Amino acid sequence: MAGDSRPVAVVRPGESVEQALYEVQQKVYPRAVHGLFAAWRWALVWATQLVFYGTAWLSWNDRQAVLFDIAHRKFYIFGLVFWPQDIVYLTVLLIISALSLFLFTAVAGRLWCGYACPQTVYSEIFMWIERRIEGDRNRRIRLDQAPWGTRKLALKGAKHGLWILLALWTGFTFVGYFTPIRELWAEVLAADTGPWETFWVLFYGFATYGNAGWMREQVCKYMCPYARFQSAMFDKDTLIITYDRERGEPRGSRSRKSDPAALGLGHCVDCKICVQVCPTGIDIREGLQYECIGCAACIDGCNQVMEKVGYPKGLIRYSTTHAMEQKLTRAQMFRHAFRPRVLLYSAILVGIVIAAGVSLWLRVPLKVDVIRDRAAIAREVEGGQIENVYRLQLMNTEEEERYYYVVVGGLPGIHLATPGQFMVDGASSRMVTVRVRVAPGAVQPGTHAIQFQVSAAGVAGVEVREKSVFIVR
Repeated sequence: MAGDSRPVAVVRPGESVEQALYEVQQKVYPRAVHGLFAAWRWALVWATQLVFYGTAWLSWNDRQAVLFDIAHRKFYIFGLVFWPQDIVYLTVLLIISALSLFLFTAVAGRLWCGYACPQTVYSEIFMWIERRIEGDRNRRIRLDQAPWGTRKLALKGAKHGLWILLALWTGFTFVGYFTPIRELWAEVLAADTGPWETFWVLFYGFATYGNAGWMREQVCKYMCPYARFQSAMFDKDTLIITYDRERGEPRGSRSRKSDPAALGLGHCVDCKICVQVCPTGIDIREGLQYECIGCAACIDGCNQVMEKVGYPKGLIRYSTTHAMEQKLTRAQMFRHAFRPRVLLYSAILVGIVIAAGVSLWLRVPLKVDVIRDRAAIAREVEGGQIENVYRLQLMNTEEEERYYYVVVGGLPGIHLATPGQFMVDGASSRMVTVRVRVAPGAVQPGTHAIQFQVSAAGVAGVEVREKSVFIVR
């Protein structure tokens, strides 16, 4: 096509198409870094893993504190028991999670990715194990380039052995939230786990080992959808990791005692520490890139170098596009952060959280489903009375047994022809059959609205009303 300036791939004789179109992924060797943001990242690693690994072993009312019992369709979360009818709370939880992600991204970019995402957390743990066994960046590079021998085989074997043990323990803990973990542990020791438990322990363990041990930055760059649409949530007042090009350029090496102004250089000494510490292997000096997960490792690395050469810190820092363009002070930058978009997200999020909390506080620990017996829609019994039969499913969401009274109303002379008191065990349901009768001639033929009222004996406020219909022929 005339005027088309797009580059054309040329395949030379003897060269395969794959060589011309595909570049082999280069392994990234992140360098260890220390600083404020690294400390925050490790604090969140500890916090998230203590919650994940520890919560499964907590007990509550002689049961596991957090257990998603799919087989019996009950979710236990400390003192709360959720049933399939409580799916609205799952919906609310997903909405809160989505709004939180939108809010944090609008304020400060990929905070979730950089500090709390499982991929980041487990990559940090696996890299820590790698550094303890194989050494820091340069030693790992030399080890990978060295020929295979006893030392290399021992180091690689020890590293992968620990990775596999941690991955399997992670898979075991994950399954322990769906199968009581103490029972699961006894089954593991006896080599008697069921097929589904075995599959999910191995599958989740394999996913952890593969993602955190082998794929790492490739998950963030190619597999995670968030990397692709994050820019839609950014604007010029979003805090992002930024290289101060005006201060840093032109970059170049120099001695510590030299004056950069006299040499015509900026503050960037071109040490490439910011590239070496980056877990995705990008150069932040080239501007914001979708591969950046916002971990701020480059900030800590650059600040260490600036401190050594005697320059002010902050050559790479959290800033906004407006702050860089308009040279805003830190106070002005943070004032711009509280813009209408952020305030709207915050207001909606707080409102939903408060509403969900109030709903849980006022939640009645009883659920009732009324089902008509279709085998006997309406029939005439002794004395000419009209009888309809119903099945009531009583669900006790508390963890102690309760007695419930059932009464019916809505029509003149309507009453139960069966006992109206039933006992339901804690955190269980019971299906009961009740016969409802109306005196002859009390109501006209047709369909009439009635109401069942179920209340807990001796407990104020535990009462549920459910509507149904009574048929007279």
